[in-house]
Amino acid sequence: MRHVELDAVVPDENARTVYESIARFDRFPSLAPHVSATTVHGTLPDPEGSSSWELHFRSGLLRWTEEDHFAQDELEIRFEQEDGDFDSFAGKWALTQDGADVVVHFEVDFDFGIPSLEGILDPIAERVIKETVAWAVTGLFDRTQLRGEVELGTPADIVGV
Repeated sequence: MRHVELDAVVPDENARTVYESIARFDRFPSLAPHVSATTVHGTLPDPEGSSSWELHFRSGLLRWTEEDHFAQDELEIRFEQEDGDFDSFAGKWALTQDGADVVVHFEVDFDFGIPSLEGILDPIAERVIKETVAWAVTGLFDRTQLRGEVELGTPADIVGV
């Protein structure tokens, strides 16, 4: 099992606005070069939704469909794979208003279920996931400040991963 986290600060924004923007998974392919496609089957304002994802991964595509749970009052989006390439994949987006700024926290736990390839696949998947989240949030809000170690190349550098 691999645990991935990414934190960011979006200055001078309202947490509800940031939450509603992040929940627009249909926009991710235009924001993050790793994302080949997303199909949203259900989303806000409903509390339950579903989305299908395709990410560029190594020399192919990583695919899954997830159940999305929108807790608008708590400013959380929880998700869990219902079908796809992972053995398990579950996490959340959690937003907090911090004065004039919004703190965005993303975390996911995943496992491919292939112990012999864990040392090869997990670090690549971790990087792809972190970069996807970072590209999406910085694409939605250009003044976003990423916390921790995330280096974003150009979209041309990313797609071949």
